[in-house]
Amino acid sequence: MENQTEKNISLVKGDALIIVDLQNDFLEGGALAVPEGNQIIAPLNNAIKIFQNQNLPVFLTRDWHPSNHCSFQEFGGPWPPHCVQDTPGAEITSDLQINENINIITKGTKFEPDEYSGFQGLDKDENSFDTSLKQRGIKRVFIGGLATDYCVLFTVLDALNLGYEVYVLTVAIRAVNVKPDDGKRALEQMTGKGAKLTTTESLGE
Repeated sequence: MENQTEKNISLVKGDALIIVDLQNDFLEGGALAVPEGNQIIAPLNNAIKIFQNQNLPVFLTRDWHPSNHCSFQEFGGPWPPHCVQDTPGAEITSDLQINENINIITKGTKFEPDEYSGFQGLDKDENSFDTSLKQRGIKRVFIGGLATDYCVLFTVLDALNLGYEVYVLTVAIRAVNVKPDDGKRALEQMTGKGAKLTTTESLGE
């Protein structure tokens, strides 16, 4: 994987940063904590700073589930209740250094379907994520967040299918790994479809 990592990337107009589901319930002590999830906060803060210093847009996706969401075990899904609307667990972690210019994309707001991909979500004006990006002339996206083998994976695959050039920030993702190596297989799936790998340190300011 090291040999596939792209280095010394110059950011340009038309680039955007996408941070997937950095919510309290997915971090240490949360209802559905991703192992080592807290370790990606620092590199994501670095990426946010780089993008904002160049006046490039930053998007956050978030799960925003009703209390009876279809993904919850009580209702036949695979997961414990998490990211329930208007609860502390659903909040974006306060350790993420964001400002009022951050764009939030909300998904999973109804009983069903389950929505892993950020591209199934809507912005504050009820536009699709794809529409929000295209309105800003975005052609290349850099993606990090949680979790590698679920919401990051499906967000990356949808971005590729929609025609974006996609870079995955490998230092800023972590996997659930329900099955061993799920995260590794997810990365292989992403790169197999055309995603490129890089790190926050490789992004030029």
